Amino acid sequence: MKFRKGRARVEPEINFIPLIDVLLVILIFLMATTTYSKFAELKINLPTADAEKQVEQPQTIQVGISANGQYAINGDTTAFASPDEFAVLLRRAAGNNADPMIVINADAQTSHQSVVNVMEAARTAGYGKLTFATQTTGK
Repeated sequence: MKFRKGRARVEPEINFIPLIDVLLVILIFLMATTTYSKFAELKINLPTADAEKQVEQPQTIQVGISANGQYAINGDTTAFASPDEFAVLLRRAAGNNADPMIVINADAQTSHQSVVNVMEAARTAGYGKLTFATQTTGK
């Protein structure tokens, strides 16, 4: 049964013009909203060495501070009136070493001011390497 006599069948067409218009609008939108950033990279090839690094042990000055505010330098009890006087004692204990490591052994009940006095004396003496000694609990 043929219902359409004499009519030729028309093949459907795909119109690409609207598709191209939509894609062009999307492309313009993406170009306008994209942020461009440059990554500054510095390519460096570092030299390698096969030798073992020697562990340097800097000269240390042990400063002890008791709970009642007594000071000791390398085990010798000292007394001073100002951080400047203590700086002189630190320089004397350092001897020829230009920048020794100052290790502060402060009691847990020591006042903060006592520790700050030692730090100020080390700064006055020109010593920038400070560290604090701690003890571990056997838990």
